[in-house]
Amino acid sequence: MRLFIARPLPDPVLDAARAAFEVTIRPSNAPLSEAEMVAALSDYDVILPTLGDRFQAGIFAQVPAPRARLLANFGVGYNHIDVAAAKAAGLAVTNTPGAVTDATADIALTLMLMSARRAGEGERLVRSGRWEGWHPTQMLGLHLSGKRLGVVGMGRIGQAIARRALHGFGMKIAYFTRSPKDLPDLPGAEAVTSLTGLMAQSDVVVVALPATPATHHLINAEALAAMQPHAHLVNIARGDIVDEAALIAALAEGRIAGAGLDVYEFEPRVPEALRAMENVVLLPHLGTAALEVRTEMGLMAVANAIAFKEGRALPNAV
Repeated sequence: MRLFIARPLPDPVLDAARAAFEVTIRPSNAPLSEAEMVAALSDYDVILPTLGDRFQAGIFAQVPAPRARLLANFGVGYNHIDVAAAKAAGLAVTNTPGAVTDATADIALTLMLMSARRAGEGERLVRSGRWEGWHPTQMLGLHLSGKRLGVVGMGRIGQAIARRALHGFGMKIAYFTRSPKDLPDLPGAEAVTSLTGLMAQSDVVVVALPATPATHHLINAEALAAMQPHAHLVNIARGDIVDEAALIAALAEGRIAGAGLDVYEFEPRVPEALRAMENVVLLPHLGTAALEVRTEMGLMAVANAIAFKEGRALPNAV
């Protein structure tokens, strides 16, 4: 059985794949082109794609009888795959939940601290050679301890962020989610019934929900307008959940204090307006960028592929 791996992956993942499949590893880190996706559907039994490999309906339409029967996605997010179109073409889709949870939550806390305490701005000041030494009112930021964190989306990652904020910083937790949650390890966590209500009462808002047509631009001008002037927005989910133009306007006009971003609406393009702002922390999509985590993700994707090969139930079917 032939397996196509769309990007270079850690060696233990490739070793596991080669032990079970005839493997082709594409050497480029760029997203798959349309022609490459069409060829992969035609020539391989299993495809291991990842973020940016846009298997949309038009791609499947070009391959009426694909050889491929599984897209074993590397990553928990699969908004780049039209799952309905894939299934209509005869392909199952899997992802890698669980493996990404703690690492992504850690990046959320990193961005919360960096934005609230102006760490990026301070590091640039030191590197510039313009720092003149400590004084009592220099670069005063927001103290996170005891503040209110608003979590938009309370799935695995949202809960992991909330636990870190509650138990590490004594923050009060509020959240907005479409499904009621039983959260015994988050005592005092408050479900808020409206997004604007959550935005209005939070000192820091973290976006931690999947990208779907329903969540596109969920954080829009109206939601941002509800935030307090001292508040910060952090996004570790997907870039298009936040209306980037509305965020730029809110930051430029001082209607919110700052933002910490690991993802972008038109990634990897980041607007010059954001890059020029001192009150924005910009990371290059580091959410799961730890060797152990990327290895675990890859092994999970390969495990889905092996289950398919052996005719077993897929462990992480979408």
